Amino acid sequence: MTLPDVSPERLAEEWAADKDVLASLRENGDIAEIVRPVDVSFRGDDKALDRLEQHAAELGFTVIEREEDEDGEMSLFLGCEQAADEASIKALTLRCLQIELLYDVEYDGWGCTSEDGTDEDGQD
Repeated sequence: MTLPDVSPERLAEEWAADKDVLASLRENGDIAEIVRPVDVSFRGDDKALDRLEQHAAELGFTVIEREEDEDGEMSLFLGCEQAADEASIKALTLRCLQIELLYDVEYDGWGCTSEDGTDEDGQD
């Protein structure tokens, strides 16, 4: 599958938002190199989201859920395991913007928890 080119302006727009999220993670003690679950979301009509859901595994994602918001818009949440360093997130954002173009959906961002190297009980 050939992925389409993303406009530099669109990538720069998303990267500006990504940098804010990465800064917030750092402020919370995140160690960016730790691989963790990262989720991404896309909005669109049922037909477009169906197509994306069918191809999620080929694109490197697992399907988390599909959800309707209070305005009746449908979102599809996909997940992958990766680090949250700048290079990894920039690559993820580029892939999601390519998916946006390829599947006629709207990329709505990514999210993950802050990872500081301790487990949930605070143990190393």
